[in-house]
Amino acid sequence: MAETSDKQLLHLVIGGELSSLEGVTFSNLHEVDIVGVYPNYASAYNVWKQKAQMTVDSAQTRYFIVHLHRLLDPQTGKTETA
Repeated sequence: MAETSDKQLLHLVIGGELSSLEGVTFSNLHEVDIVGVYPNYASAYNVWKQKAQMTVDSAQTRYFIVHLHRLLDPQTGKTETA
């Protein structure tokens, strides 16, 4: 598989209503908004910002960016296949 010059560092944008402002526990997992997976942080950040601004009046609602590339390869942040 050929490497491209642009690294694909996957990021997930997810959000929903939290059960408490002190933690990151969602009040209802069935209502979690899985916004999408993005190829880089900048793309994920733009979507995260839009979703966060849409819910600014709901103090219990939060959106997060999850660094999926770090979960796939926690030592280097890279994803490699055999």
